[in-house]
Formats: sequence, C-alpha cells, structure tokens
Amino acid sequence: MKRNVLSNKIIVATILTLGLMSSCSSDDSVTEVEPDPTDPVEDSRWITVAAARMGENPGDGNGGTLIYSISSEDAKDPTVSIAPFDNGFIVPSNRTARLQASEDGATIFNISYAGDTGGNYTKYTVEGGQKFKPTGSQVSIAPYVGSAPRWIKLFDGDKTGAAVYVSTEHQFDDNGTETDVTDDTYVRTEATMSIVTLDLQNSTINNVQDHSIHLSAEEEANGYYISRIDMPTLNAAGDKIYVGARLSKVDPATGETVSDFEMLGSKTIVLDYPSLENPTVITSSVGHGNTNGYRSINAFEIGGEVYQANQSDPEGSYILRIGADNNYDDSYIFNLDEALGVEDAYILAWRPTANGKAVLAYRHAGSAEGVSGAQGFFALIDLNARTAEQITEIPYDPNFYLFQYQGYAVDGNEVYLTQAPVGENGNIYVVNTETGEVTKGAELVNVTGSHFIGAF
Repeated sequence: MKRNVLSNKIIVATILTLGLMSSCSSDDSVTEVEPDPTDPVEDSRWITVAAARMGENPGDGNGGTLIYSISSEDAKDPTVSIAPFDNGFIVPSNRTARLQASEDGATIFNISYAGDTGGNYTKYTVEGGQKFKPTGSQVSIAPYVGSAPRWIKLFDGDKTGAAVYVSTEHQFDDNGTETDVTDDTYVRTEATMSIVTLDLQNSTINNVQDHSIHLSAEEEANGYYISRIDMPTLNAAGDKIYVGARLSKVDPATGETVSDFEMLGSKTIVLDYPSLENPTVITSSVGHGNTNGYRSINAFEIGGEVYQANQSDPEGSYILRIGADNNYDDSYIFNLDEALGVEDAYILAWRPTANGKAVLAYRHAGSAEGVSGAQGFFALIDLNARTAEQITEIPYDPNFYLFQYQGYAVDGNEVYLTQAPVGENGNIYVVNTETGEVTKGAELVNVTGSHFIGAF
C-alpha cells in the first residue's frame, strides 16, 4: 500500500544543524511512527521535488511551479507517494521558476521568471512537505539583467548567485538613404553583456557590470555573434568566472538571420572575479557546439578544472574541459556519441559528484517523438575514464520531457532525480555514482499536461 505524504501531516522529528533532519509522515490510514532514538538517521537531508504545471499546452510548464520536500529516506521509499501538484508550495513566478538549492538541501533559492515579479530573488527555509518559510528580504535584479534572467548559484558555499543577459544590435554603415537602406552594408553585431552577482545570504547586489563582447574580426565580418549567455561558473582559484555562450549568424550580404550555418568552436566568456572586469572569449578546438545550456547547470568545477557540456554540436555533444590556466584543454576529448554508441547526442542536463562520475540526461537521433518532442535517457558517465553507459533501470518513455529539466539533488556520491512522463505518474530514482546501483524511490503523482522538472 502506498504511504501518502501530505503536507499538513508531516511530522518533523529532528532538525539538525546544516539542515540535516529526519521525518516521518502519514495519512489517516497509516500509524505515525516516531524515529527510534537508538537508531538516529544522522545522514538524512531534505529532497525538494519541483513540478511545472501546464499552461496552454501539455509540457509547456507555463502554469506555474510547485515544490514539495521529503526526507531522503522517504525519497528512496517506493511505498511513499507525494502529490506536489495538489499539495505543493507555489513558488512565485509567472512561468517556470528558476530554482537552486543550498548544498545541504535546507534552503531553496528562487528568482522569478517573467511577469510582474520577474527578476525578484527570494529564499526559503525547507521545513518539510509544502512548508517553505520565507527568510531574508527580497531583492530585484530586473534593472540589471531584465525580468527573465538566466542565473545560477555559484559553488562557493551558497554565498553568491550570478545572473547574466546579452542584448544584440546589428550594425550597418549608412551607404543607403533615409528612405532606402538596401545599400547599407552589414558591419558586425554588437553583443552587450550584463552580469550581476548577488549576495544570497544578505539579499543584496554585490556587483554589476556591462561589457561589449567581441569575437575575432574575421568571425564578426562573417556575421557571427554571441546571441545568448548563461551558466556562470567559478574556477577553482575563485578569481575567474566563466559564462557559457551560444552563437548565431547573419548573412553579411543581406543582414538577415540564418539558421543553417557552420558551427564555430565552442566558446566561453571569461571575466575576472569578483570584479567582473576584463572579458575575454576562449575557443575550443574540440567541441563545436553552444555552451550556454538551458535550464540546468551546464558546467562544474571538479578537482581544479571546469567540465562543461556543449549542445547542438554537429558531432554530438562533448564534455569539454577548461584548465587551471583558464583556457580550453584540447587534449581532453570526451564525445558522447562515441562513448554511448549513438548519433547526434544532445546533453539535456547533467550533474557530477565529487568522485568525477556523473548522471547525465541526453537524447539522440534514435529518441522517439513524444508529446513535447524527442525525449531522453539517463546515463552514468565517468569524467576521468571518459566512458558513458545508459542507465537502463530508469524507464524510457517518449513522453518523458527533459528539455526543461532544472536540477538534480546530490548527497555524497548519490544523485536524486525525477522521472515521470508528461501527465503521468512516475518516481524518484537515486543513482549511486560509485557503485552504479539504482534505487526506485517515492511515487510522483502527476496531473494532466504537467511534468516534473527536477530534485533539489
């Protein structure tokens, strides 16, 4: 029999320092159980599940975001059943909220996306079920990076968040006339980057900078420019911040945007930190895809180097490496097509643990078309051995929508994730990246047209 975990019935038995806790919960048909004091669950933590409600179309996630937290023990228990869409906490956001969690899982950070509250930063103490207690003050970063910012919590002990935005303007010389500009000649596209760092603990703005971002003269003359940026990541030394980039192109002869063009080497913007000054652009000779990712963190520092996924690479996605010298390490070659034996691999979301292994969501040319497009699989990868293997214990469903996936919860070598097709029930799964063991956990109760976007 499923054990329903309802928000108003959560029994929080112990909340230890750093958010470590244990809890038992029940509905009317199950006896409430107090933890045995002789067998404390000292290694427990909160796991927060995020759910995106349908707006107008199945899987669009535009109907708002709800979150619901359970203990890691309950998250691993397949007899537990949770229904965030019915009992969850509504996170302020016009569309899908952009969520981050503290390293211990005890705090949720949110920046609202779009609408009247777009760009507002809030944080919450996790108290179990639908109980998320607002803490600290709100602050808006909209004046600096707009009401729909791309932001990430930096891995600096939950101290800092960074948000970025880029605006573009095509530039022409004025060979034409006021009434006929057809003789105007395309010169380049000006890409202006805005970046803001946010004190997550005190809810204040640390620094704001704007920069004009240049590619090489040849690349710009050929119509290339940086059109989107995302996923700021600190290097190990804490003196540089890397920002992923997507390239677009215009036809220099006409000034019109083109969609089918030769991909350049993957690029990343590098700035001094914490000053956010002196932007430079580095280029990979290995990968030829974009590095901005989408909803999930795309780059991570491990062992002194930063590992970064790319997308839309004509050879299939790569994991790229940026060395301690703040340049791409082109001796490191890890191609997902080759590692998995597939074609056109596209990394949708990934998360490593400290042992250099990671859980990675991907799609490929063989992915079936579902209600929201071609969907994906999970793989266990090893960054050192440069190997990848599909996790077959997690079921594949064409309607399992991963493109909007935002986050995995990491606890030591374990990675918690959500799997549920659009509009259908699913489960939490826990992958031990060291042993490869996969645990099928709590049931996720879904509603029509909606989907789950991660665990935190």
